[in-house]
Parts: sequence; structure tokens; C-alpha cells
Amino acid sequence: MKYGSILLSVISFLLFSCNNGKLTSDAAGNFEAVETMVSAEANGKILSLTITEGEVLKPGQPVGFIDSTQLYLNKMQLMQSRKAILTGRPDIKTQLESLEKELSNAISDRDRIRNLVKGEVASQKQLDDANTRVEVLKARIDAQKSALSTNSNALTEQGGTVEIQLAQVEDLLKKCRIVNPVAGTVLAKYAEPFEMTAQGRPLYKIADLENLFIRIYVSETQLSQIRIGQKAEVLIDSDKKGFKKYEGTISWISSKAEFTPKIIQTKEERVTLVYAVKVLVKNDGYLKIGMPGEVTFVK
Repeated sequence: MKYGSILLSVISFLLFSCNNGKLTSDAAGNFEAVETMVSAEANGKILSLTITEGEVLKPGQPVGFIDSTQLYLNKMQLMQSRKAILTGRPDIKTQLESLEKELSNAISDRDRIRNLVKGEVASQKQLDDANTRVEVLKARIDAQKSALSTNSNALTEQGGTVEIQLAQVEDLLKKCRIVNPVAGTVLAKYAEPFEMTAQGRPLYKIADLENLFIRIYVSETQLSQIRIGQKAEVLIDSDKKGFKKYEGTISWISSKAEFTPKIIQTKEERVTLVYAVKVLVKNDGYLKIGMPGEVTFVK
């Protein structure tokens, strides 16, 4: 394709640039557009693809969708699994409530015994036993709290794993919706509703026809006289006697030289090096992809 483009441009240059041995323009080439191949992002049956060739689409515009029934069911299953996992988390406060009440009673008993020991009504052993009971209950509460927290955290982590799986399914569901990525005109449609498709399979091709560029090739001498952003006059055939003029802007200059095609050059010209240049042109509807044109650089 690249060789063919160079060949076509050089042929155009020879046809347009010379008229009885006199140069009528700086360069000649053919109009091109930025083309985007929109492919399927999911596998399955295409249930809808509401586009037609020649239709102008906006970026973000929904144009169809692929069957997502199994993915939706998988999503429902994961949501139930997450619910079951999170429901199983223990209520730490409730489960520790009885032990904390028992500890509160033990502390009250210990304080009462301590007062009795001061009044020499109770023995020191009774106070020691009361203190031991308080410490045992505190240890039991700490151990229970740790076990319940570990269990709750483990279930929360399991729920988080399911959340990630849900996010993956959501992403796959999103990819089942066919959304046009860029503004442009549909050039070709490669799939129809109710056909099976696969990830990466082309669905349609779209191009920005409002902004075309003409690809030309310039010599090393011309290269030093042009720059990106420079204005240019673009001419196309209007009738047998004249040309239609457009204002263009140099948008890209290749940094690498290319040899001219050997098929149409004389032996002396085969070593000629040319540089590819793109001139951006606002399309009024009359410019077409592949149409030849001439370019004159505005000094």
C-alpha cells in the first residue's frame, strides 16, 4: 500500500507539475483521510448494528451491541456470592456483649471484696480469686475479639475478590456495547446483525472526511523552503479550463527520504530522493479520497 501510494503520487506529480516543460505547481499528490477501523471488543452474536455506509457519526455515539446474556447471568451470580459472603461476617459487638457484662459483674464483685478486705471481713485469697477472674475475662474478651475480627476481615477480603470479579464482568459488559470512537463518515461496513463476531474482528471503517490531507513528495531542494504550519494553495480540476482552489496548511513533513519508484523513472532519476509531506485541507464536500491535486507553497 505504501509503495502504491508513492507510485500514485509521483505519477500525479509528473502529470500535474509540468505543462510544456514549465512547472505549474510545487508538487502534486492524492487526497487521503485519517481512517479508523472499528473492531469488536467482545465475542458473541451481534444483536444490533445500526449504521449505514455514508452515515456521519459522532464520537461516543452508540451504534449497536453484542449479546451479553451469559455475562449478565455471571454478574448476578457474583452479586449473590458477594452478598452471601458479607452476610456471614460476625457482629463483633453482639457476640462480645455477654462476656463484657460478665466482666462488669466480676469487676463489681472484686471492688466489693476489696472493701471487705479493708474491713477485715473477707480474706486476701478471696480478693486474689476475684482479681484472677477479672483478668481471665479480659483475656477471653481480647481473644474473642481478635478471632472475630480475623474472621470478619477474611470474609471482607473474600468479598473484595468478588468485587474485582464483578468489575471484570462489568468491563466485559461495557465492551458488548458498540460505541463509535471518533467523528467521521462510515466508509465500509463489514458485519451485519445476527452474525457471530469475535474480539478484534472489524465491524466498520470510519474516516474524517471534513479534514482531508493531500500527500505530496518534495525534493531535497524544496524541503529547505517549507515548514510545518506553512500555508499552501491546493488546486483540483474544476472543469476543462480551470482549477478549484483551497487553502491548506502543511501538517507533517517526513524526517526520512524515500527513493522514487524505479518503475516510472529513467536511469538517471532512479537515485532521486523525495520527502513525504502532508497538507491539511478543509473539505467542502467536493474533495474525495484518492482524488489528485496540486500544491503551491505560499512563501
